[in-house]
Amino acid sequence: MSISQEPNSTETLVRELQEDEEPPSLQSTLMDTSIETEEDIPFNTRPNDGISPQSERFLKAWYPDATKSQWIDWRWQLRNSITKPEQLIRLLHEFEPNSTNQSLKRLLPLRITPYYASLIWESEPSNPLRKTVVPSGSELILSKGESPDPLHEENDSPIPNLVHRYPDRVLFLATGFCSAYCRYCTRTHMVSKKDKCHSGVKAWEPALEYIANHHEVRDVLISGGDPLTMPDSHIKYLLMRLRAIRHVEIIRIGTKVPVVLPMRITKAFASMLRKFHPLYISIHFTHPDELTPETALACERLADAGIPLGSQTVLLKEINDNVETMKALMQGLLKIRVRPYYLYQCDPIPGSLHFRTPVKKGLEIIQGLRGFTSGYAIPHYVIDAPGGGGKIPLLPDYFHGHNQNGDVVLSNYQGKTYFYPDIL
Repeated sequence: MSISQEPNSTETLVRELQEDEEPPSLQSTLMDTSIETEEDIPFNTRPNDGISPQSERFLKAWYPDATKSQWIDWRWQLRNSITKPEQLIRLLHEFEPNSTNQSLKRLLPLRITPYYASLIWESEPSNPLRKTVVPSGSELILSKGESPDPLHEENDSPIPNLVHRYPDRVLFLATGFCSAYCRYCTRTHMVSKKDKCHSGVKAWEPALEYIANHHEVRDVLISGGDPLTMPDSHIKYLLMRLRAIRHVEIIRIGTKVPVVLPMRITKAFASMLRKFHPLYISIHFTHPDELTPETALACERLADAGIPLGSQTVLLKEINDNVETMKALMQGLLKIRVRPYYLYQCDPIPGSLHFRTPVKKGLEIIQGLRGFTSGYAIPHYVIDAPGGGGKIPLLPDYFHGHNQNGDVVLSNYQGKTYFYPDIL
């Protein structure tokens, strides 16, 4: 599996890269030429010169001195992100900064891009998107079974920045930085202030060497943090290195960038990614309110680059834990060419009880989708087993064993009973 490239292009690129102490996307020394002007965005797909009316209203109110060109620059979005609880007072209704005390700040940092802030602007505490990114005092309440690393990823990490749990695939943790921090994040142990890990290209070498030396590895999932917050040059270098390993068949990227920072997905960036097929991208979606024109355009660009897109959604209490919301999300994803993939039971990280639902709720949602919408719109409901057991799928009970005649007893989505003549 290889790509055409100039002789020694990898060596040339690595000489241009520096070890980063800060998130590469915040560095001003690495210039990225993938910024698009408003005119670059196709007229028939762009909402009001590159931003939606909702974003434009927010831009004028919150950043009155900024231009539309700045708004659609993803680096500007990162530089102007909301990172202090005090900034939320004007943004939100009924927000008490005292609830985010020093103890809470040490658990998980705050970061909300201006774009995503426009989706929760002037919202009430019950707003589903607001709950996912705004700190809450509930995060300080520890419950039974919670752990900073519930999936025991560190136990399955033979070297830094790499997790090897399954036989033929590895998880490559390329960065600890995200453009927005979800309050239920599985990897709080990595992105917290205590253990924040912004890896530079030199820090990747042991993981790349490990992959090259383990011929059973055919699938590499690049995650973090969010790898799409890195500059094009870093992402290109990592993909080139992985593509140069002959036994690596497919590369996947896990990200929430198209949802919280959609302007990052420029035409130039998508064009660069298409050189590294087979490449897959899994996008973290939470709620149908995230299906904006900007996010739709980002997904359109990735899909047009030939990249299969899948979604990963965490089941969250009073956010998306009902059939109507989940159906709207899954059907909406298909309309923007994203295939629903996983519905995760929320991981038991410290202070996550207010996010977690009973497992039976997830089963009820799957049962409410199966037969009532397209099969493509039904994700796999899984629990990533605490202790490092991996993903375990759960399904409603449609199989009821055999009757006295040896027939399989089945129930369909309507609860009606049917029989299949089994071969015993």
